[in-house]
Amino acid sequence: MEAVKLDNFLKVDKGIPVPLYYQIKQGILQAIQEGALKVEDMIPTEAELCEICGISRPTIRQALGELVSEGYLYRLKGKGTFVSKTKIDARFLNKLQGFNQEMLEKGLKPSTKVINFSCVPGREDINAKMKLEATEPLFYLERIRYADDEPLVYVETYFPYRQFQMLTNVDFNQSSLYQSMRDLAQVEVTRVQRVLEAVNAEKRDADLLGIPKGKAMVRVQTVGFTKEGRAVEYSVARYRGDRNSFSIELQV
Repeated sequence: MEAVKLDNFLKVDKGIPVPLYYQIKQGILQAIQEGALKVEDMIPTEAELCEICGISRPTIRQALGELVSEGYLYRLKGKGTFVSKTKIDARFLNKLQGFNQEMLEKGLKPSTKVINFSCVPGREDINAKMKLEATEPLFYLERIRYADDEPLVYVETYFPYRQFQMLTNVDFNQSSLYQSMRDLAQVEVTRVQRVLEAVNAEKRDADLLGIPKGKAMVRVQTVGFTKEGRAVEYSVARYRGDRNSFSIELQV
């Protein structure tokens, strides 16, 4: 595969107080954003970039390293450096919005695969998050969420069995959990608490999402509350780090 020429985007100015590696990084980003570099395109080698820009290899390596770590590029040993798919910007941290609705707003086709939906014995640690007796049984819902048929997130969800027995026959391949709670149990989740943590993919995560074991992921723990302040749902979602980013908007 021939590398895309980037000469027009890599005009390095050594006379301005902007680090050279950053100028290179921004030039490559501009090429991606303007479509000169497309998904799966191979970029020039470090040696070729050194010749184009007239700067040292460590500087080039720093620029490429940051673009790889931020998910814009990826490396294949012995083959080269390539443009990654654009990350999907998750905005559920700012508002209470379902996965399907968010993907549709981004022009993507959402889908869900249910791996397991069953009643399980209570777990002391999980029941405590919903202030339930340690022995109270739970529904356990295990799903993979997709965008344009690509697996993005693996989700495990727990909610009280006795309170939501009427959801037993719901097909969660097609139906929203929160909407089903609202329509069938007259229980509405109006507030959530979320905790984000950077983790590495364990074997099961990797197998289900089709990524290498140890790959970077973002784990999101969620507790859903009713307007009365009662916790009715606890979930752990594991998002692929290479395909998701997270935006937070704050008003001052």
